[in-house]
Amino acid sequence: MRKLVILIVLSIVCSLLIGSIESVDTSKFKTCKDSHFCKRNRVSHEVGVVNEMKVKQSFNVVEGSVKLVKEENTIYLDLQEQTQNSNVLTMKLQVYEGGIIRMRAQEKEALSNKQRYHVQDVLLDSIKTVPIQWKQEPSKQSNTFSFKHGDKECCYVLVQLVPFKLDVYVMNELAITTNNDNLFHFEPISEKPQPQEKKPVEENKETTEENNNENNNNNNNNNHDEENQAVSTEGYWEERFGSHQDTKPNGPMSIGMDFTFVGSSHVYGIPEHTTRLSLKSTTGNGINEQPYRLYNLDVFEYEIDKTMALYGHVPLMISHDTKKTVGVFWLNAAETFVDIEDVTTPVSPSKKTHWISESGIVDVFYLTGPSPSTIFKQYAYLTGTTALPQMFSLGYHQCKWNYKSEDDVKQVDNGFDENHIPYDVIWLDIEHTDGKRYFTWDNNNFPTPADMQNVIASKHRKMVTIVDPHIKRDNNYYIHSEATSKGYYIKNKDGNDYDGWCWPGSSSYLDFTNPEIRKWWATQFGYDKYKGSTENLYIWNDMNEPSVFNGPEVSMHKDAKHYGGFEHRDVHNLYGYYYHMATADGLVQRNPDQNDRPFVLSRAFFAGSQRIGAIWTGDNSAQWSHLEISNPMLLSMNLAGITFSGADVGGFFGNPDAELVTRWYQAGAFQPFFRGHAHLDSRRREPWLFDEPHTSIIREAIVKRYTYLPLWYTTFYQNTLNGAPVMRPLWVQYPKESGLFDLDDVYLIGDSLLVKPVTQQACKTMKVILPGKSVNEIWYDVDTEKPINSGVIEIDTPLEKIPVYQRGGSIIPKKERVRRSTHQMKDDPYTIRIALDTSKSAQGQLYIDDEHSFDYKNGKFLYKQFTFKDNVLSYTDASNNSANYKSNVTIEKIVILGVEKPHSITCNVAGHEKLSFEYDSNLSKLTIRKPDLSVDTDFIIKLN
Repeated sequence: MRKLVILIVLSIVCSLLIGSIESVDTSKFKTCKDSHFCKRNRVSHEVGVVNEMKVKQSFNVVEGSVKLVKEENTIYLDLQEQTQNSNVLTMKLQVYEGGIIRMRAQEKEALSNKQRYHVQDVLLDSIKTVPIQWKQEPSKQSNTFSFKHGDKECCYVLVQLVPFKLDVYVMNELAITTNNDNLFHFEPISEKPQPQEKKPVEENKETTEENNNENNNNNNNNNHDEENQAVSTEGYWEERFGSHQDTKPNGPMSIGMDFTFVGSSHVYGIPEHTTRLSLKSTTGNGINEQPYRLYNLDVFEYEIDKTMALYGHVPLMISHDTKKTVGVFWLNAAETFVDIEDVTTPVSPSKKTHWISESGIVDVFYLTGPSPSTIFKQYAYLTGTTALPQMFSLGYHQCKWNYKSEDDVKQVDNGFDENHIPYDVIWLDIEHTDGKRYFTWDNNNFPTPADMQNVIASKHRKMVTIVDPHIKRDNNYYIHSEATSKGYYIKNKDGNDYDGWCWPGSSSYLDFTNPEIRKWWATQFGYDKYKGSTENLYIWNDMNEPSVFNGPEVSMHKDAKHYGGFEHRDVHNLYGYYYHMATADGLVQRNPDQNDRPFVLSRAFFAGSQRIGAIWTGDNSAQWSHLEISNPMLLSMNLAGITFSGADVGGFFGNPDAELVTRWYQAGAFQPFFRGHAHLDSRRREPWLFDEPHTSIIREAIVKRYTYLPLWYTTFYQNTLNGAPVMRPLWVQYPKESGLFDLDDVYLIGDSLLVKPVTQQACKTMKVILPGKSVNEIWYDVDTEKPINSGVIEIDTPLEKIPVYQRGGSIIPKKERVRRSTHQMKDDPYTIRIALDTSKSAQGQLYIDDEHSFDYKNGKFLYKQFTFKDNVLSYTDASNNSANYKSNVTIEKIVILGVEKPHSITCNVAGHEKLSFEYDSNLSKLTIRKPDLSVDTDFIIKLN
């Protein structure tokens, strides 16, 4: 009987999730108006809130408390509200290498039985503070003090004592001001007040009618005060949303702070949301006056142009104007809201922002830039760069919920070969398992999983299986029984193993905030435990926000208990990050030599997730609007460090028509992570299932992706050096051109290729902005190879057209032989495409390694520099590792656009002294065929 009930309930839950849904039910998800901590902090932006709800605090620096401890490179100070007997906060101010400033604040003396959570394992261990030097020492005669980096003049900080305010100056101009609007809010840890018993009031029968009236008035006033008091503390010690109750055992612990980006009209970042790249004001009517919400949630078939929370978040905001680029990194893993307001002053515009988190400490990093490139370096210095992907993971991935059997997998794999379409990875969703028990296989449909993988591997392709964090509560399931016996599950508020509903039915969730449990989880990927897995198998982490079908907002109860005594509310946005981390560690450790870079795709993410693996934008829909918004979403993620990211090609929900799916393949081919995926109820849509010319055009888009893999791989390597986005907005390359600051439908791959995907239905013509007018930039259409001056152009966009342009002054490596997978291209020769600028010069780089191992970290790679100037092409080392890695790959063709015809071409390499060439005078195009120069040998080619 119990099994029958479970099956019925599960079928109802699943039907709600996988049925035909037109859009997400937003009533199931909170806004600021549903979260009491947000309402308390946001009163300055709300209309009609009763005065008693206002919690605006005013903090002063305690007189005589400012101290510079040189041994710690730290300034300490105390803060106290202006009201009497208020709690004292302690603040730490530090400067880090590279011009990064850090501010932290928390209670000076907290309750011994309660503690605030400090985010762990996100910042790199390598970050270091630098000596601080007074610029203006604190004194009784002054209301301010200032300090700076001990050795640099790039920036300094000015602190006002009464009321507290902190200003960051960059290049001697005010860039970021903190607490300018006095929105610094800090709810101190406290004990729950005990209810007081009301004393009965005896009625005095001898009072006059006048006294009775006076008493009645007093009673009415007292009742009104009690009502206001009830309003002011509502949601402090418990809170309800729908049928769910949050017991809030620690009471109110929220924090808030305002930051104003002075002189700026554009702020970016705080992914993941479906608004435009340039974040709009949340205090007007544009998006219903709702702040951006940062709280990882399973929001299937999300709506466009909403500030509601999605699957992952990075609390980083970047401000850019024509003078500077600066940023704020709010290191907090609890539910967070961010308001944005446009401010116009007689001097310059500014962006006011208000950050509110439910718990944790105030921990803020100020990134002082002042250029886009230095901002990316500073953020990467704190949280790391993107893990260098294996080459195969940059190819095309084919996925569906679900390929139903080994025969189905074989047919799909053969379909790519029969239709001459390259691909690298085939994916299996949840139905491949034995009853949603991860690390197992459905023996009926996948009886020989290792053999299946070996067949795929014989073609040098890979397989990915899904492993979600919810563990089926089945005593016969070895993962569950061991986790239960070891006490590894998250606990509910009563101290029992947390029990929620997900795909397997009744499920529990491992506490990945515990390093012991992460270590244990990693061992489950060993070949001896994950039976049927091979070294050719990689992993997909889904549902790791975490998703709980019967939980509040389809997630976990905030009062669930984690490692260290912390609540789920404190660590929620870190859960998927930790899960992703443990899984990737498992893939590394499963091999004896631990020398295979892991590939793990995750839906949930946080700051630092770039160090672990790839991310995708979740359950999108087969709609033109979702194709269009994928570019701003991915650009926002790239700016926040999540560079290896992509969107499901074709849309997860629904059935795209042939035009939409074709345009989506064209867009996906020029996005960092390239995967086609579809819902269980969607029709099959492998690339060859569409009528001509659509299949041929899709094939051509995928082939183009493969030809540009050397550029993608080189750009990802460069990210490991400088943290720069792989897919970047135009303003990153052209920071002075204000007309580019709002653009998010066009972008650059590295600094070389400009891409403007067609995202409108039946689009026959479109306008393209080619930037760089102030520097007389030239662009080359990669299809026609014709030069085009910077500016606005209008082009024809027939279905086969992908508007892509190479920047004049760039050199791009390609491989133009069509193969079935990336591995088969490994030893293919390179084609080098050189696009000259107005000075007839260009430069670019090429990165080469073994494409799969960690050996590159030990110097086994080639990083080469191409430079064309004065009719001379030089090929030299861009690093000091030329002797550490050898390659038998050659350069088979060099194409130079925008050059005059030479009389002869010579080379300084023995046996290649004279090179043959062809010249197209209509295009000013020079082609050097078969120079056959080795990529590990420097050379000089002269055009005479």
